[in-house]
Amino acid sequence: MAQPARGSARPLLAALLAPVLVALLAAPARGRGGRGHGDWDTDALLPPLPPREDAARVARFVTHFSDWGALATLSTQERVRGLPFADVLSLSDGLPGKGSGVPYFYLSPLQQLAGDLKENPDATLTMSLAQTDFCRKHGYDPQSPLCAHVILAGTVTKVNETERDVAKQALFTRHPEMASWPSSHDWFFAKLNITNIWVLDYFGGPKTVTPEEYYNVTVQ
Repeated sequence: MAQPARGSARPLLAALLAPVLVALLAAPARGRGGRGHGDWDTDALLPPLPPREDAARVARFVTHFSDWGALATLSTQERVRGLPFADVLSLSDGLPGKGSGVPYFYLSPLQQLAGDLKENPDATLTMSLAQTDFCRKHGYDPQSPLCAHVILAGTVTKVNETERDVAKQALFTRHPEMASWPSSHDWFFAKLNITNIWVLDYFGGPKTVTPEEYYNVTVQ
């Protein structure tokens, strides 16, 4: 059998690898460094989900590894006054591995939500592991109960001066872009004072967790 000419395999190999290289170069960088979020990478750092029967720990886990959530308020806009109004907010409950469980926000009076909260501070926050690789890796649809999410209800208030540095470090570490947002927007730090907690991470309906149970567990 005739042998291929010396070196003839190289062009063939290059042709086979070319589409792979193009796909790799075109793919977005994984982790927050490639998405404009600094060094905090939940996809890389995400440990196993706590046991699903430990609802308080699951709630803290989802809160800590969430970059953002949907906050619902009662609208002050005339056309929909008194109706639910939800928007996406960036958030953080602390430094990586040192979450406090308290969701902190960076708000501006220019935001509709801020106007709603000024009139009525009651709000509900929803966070889901669908924003991490957890659900994709396991093939869970975001609406599936297996794609764990939590619902926290309470009131949103400005943090006091004592807590301001804690909120700033928590948010700016995980959302470094915030440090460059225009000061003319009068940004301020706020938090959700949690009164009620629901965890949906399995079939059979949500589990309720008390704030005491929630704050008495830790997430590494």
